[in-house]
Amino acid sequence: MVGADIVVTTTPSRKPIVMSRWIGDGVHLNCIGADAPGKQELDPEILKRASKIVVDDIEQAVHGGEVNVPISQGILRREDIYGEIGEIIAGLKNGRERSEEITVFSSTGLAIQDAVAASLAYKRAVEKNVGSYLKLVA
Repeated sequence: MVGADIVVTTTPSRKPIVMSRWIGDGVHLNCIGADAPGKQELDPEILKRASKIVVDDIEQAVHGGEVNVPISQGILRREDIYGEIGEIIAGLKNGRERSEEITVFSSTGLAIQDAVAASLAYKRAVEKNVGSYLKLVA
């Protein structure tokens, strides 16, 4: 990972698998594996070094995102979370401001994301006349 600009983690790990010493300045980390209490993929030191920790939903992240274990251990505080991705997308908060910033996005997944993806897939299938229609309720 040394020399990487972006690191993506997608494991079900319950202990850090990406160590702080492997992460240089300017790296962005997308973490989607820690999606339940007790799961974590990053060395908490990475989170302490990060200039911005962004989550999809603060309440959900505190209980089951990448920050859940470090917060429960007193290594991080809820206040160390910079904000939610929606705030950045809406222009309410800034994203990366300096090339040397270490930034972390922890996504636990939101039901709305799944609903939108399912809707898009369905519409495309109908447009292309592919798939099978199943009547599940009589």
